Amino acid sequence: MNGLFAENLRKLREERGLSQKQLGIQMFVNHSTIARWENGTRLPDAAMILRLARCLGVDVNTLLMMVAQSDEAPNVIMVDDSSVILSDGVSVLEEVMPDATIMGFIWPQEAIEYARIKRVELAVLDIEMGNSSGLELCRKLQEINPTTNVVFLNAYADYSLDAWKTEASGFILKPLTPDGIKEQLKKLRYPFLWRGTDE
Repeated sequence: MNGLFAENLRKLREERGLSQKQLGIQMFVNHSTIARWENGTRLPDAAMILRLARCLGVDVNTLLMMVAQSDEAPNVIMVDDSSVILSDGVSVLEEVMPDATIMGFIWPQEAIEYARIKRVELAVLDIEMGNSSGLELCRKLQEINPTTNVVFLNAYADYSLDAWKTEASGFILKPLTPDGIKEQLKKLRYPFLWRGTDE
């Protein structure tokens, strides 16, 4: 549950003298949707956050930061077609973000299916995965959730120019290291709360 966002959304709505029903009308959603956001059982997606900011007269970054500071453990995924690299990388992510839910995937389609049911805050993606492309996977993940941060992981610096043509937050050369991922966490497009030794 995201108690911080829920509480602040309720306060912002009440400060503007709006009922849940009135805000729902302005948002073009049912008042039960507003109720779910305010009781912490659901979070609005990026499009709804933009609309909320307009309706409540607040800066969109204020709402994004409230969502980012969720009570829930952040969901982090890593996708690499090498089981050895994937295993080592997941261990590094678990070391840096011990409170996060870390999932590793060899098959991009499994990562897409996971992202459809879980809000993914960070995706660490290999660029070249056999017949699949991490660049294409990045596009699909960001279609599901535009605020998913993507960091590309590759053995070849030549791919960095292609990576920067996407909405990715960063690029790391293999192997993944604790210092490398900590540095990338400071540069995310959509920051989220992570609990580690150097947060």
